[in-house]
Amino acid sequence: LLKGDLHVPYKEGIIKNTEFMTTTELAKKLKMNVQVITRKVQAGEIFAYKIGKDWRIPEQSIYDWLEAQSNHRTSSAQKTAPPAGDAKDIKAPPARHSRRRHLLQYILAQFEPDRAYAEEDVHKTIARYHDDFAVILREFLDEEMMDRVNGTYRRRAGYRFSG
Repeated sequence: LLKGDLHVPYKEGIIKNTEFMTTTELAKKLKMNVQVITRKVQAGEIFAYKIGKDWRIPEQSIYDWLEAQSNHRTSSAQKTAPPAGDAKDIKAPPARHSRRRHLLQYILAQFEPDRAYAEEDVHKTIARYHDDFAVILREFLDEEMMDRVNGTYRRRAGYRFSG
């Protein structure tokens, strides 16, 4: 959840269980200039909430941003290729958020933005990559990658792929 247009879907206890930092606190922790952190937040590289004049950065978005900066991430060639092995070998989305998000985005890219898809068509497309299409479809909706309107599904035109 690194982009400014995305937001963390509300889950029970998210405020109680989430640690928030200011740009100053994060800059100090990472030994970076506060202006650099502020620019990254304003540009949407690091997801944050603006409250008054100050930003509040949830712990998860800090982790996601750091993972994206890691030297252990996949190469750009791997990002455009299907997941390793036969696509049908994928039994469950990876547990690690960044890898699961990559898989979801790869499958989502098979759908055209703003085009209405019947549920059966969505199931068939997802089934090419994952056995349990209901799990993937639920994650598309939860992550606000797709919308369901009047029994049809649409990939959100404004959804920004991370990468």
